[in-house]
Amino acid sequence: MTAATRQEVLNLYRSIFRLARKWHAASEQMEDTIKEKQYILNEARTLFRKNKNLTDTDLIKQCIEECTARIEIGLHYKIPYPRPIHLPPMGLTPLQGRGFRTQEKLRKLSKPVYLKSHDEVS
Repeated sequence: MTAATRQEVLNLYRSIFRLARKWHAASEQMEDTIKEKQYILNEARTLFRKNKNLTDTDLIKQCIEECTARIEIGLHYKIPYPRPIHLPPMGLTPLQGRGFRTQEKLRKLSKPVYLKSHDEVS
């Protein structure tokens, strides 16, 4: 990891903790705010610890993009949880002979950048 990439990762980590400190739930209820702040902190710690030994620069850039996207989506929609995608089980373009494996492969490819690590953690 280069020094610039390391600094970018550390800045993201700090910005997430600043965001959690200033976070207010959309419902304006204190217990919801506390739960959401705790979720933000736990999610950040878990994902950053999981990825701390990455050395591939492309994979690191992908994780940075995912983190940035999740921050922006969380701020925009005022929810800290990743937005789910809704695809019916066999709902991707059916061509002749497409079976379940192909559908699963297409489903995996169609997953948005902000959900790449969500299934691995939750």
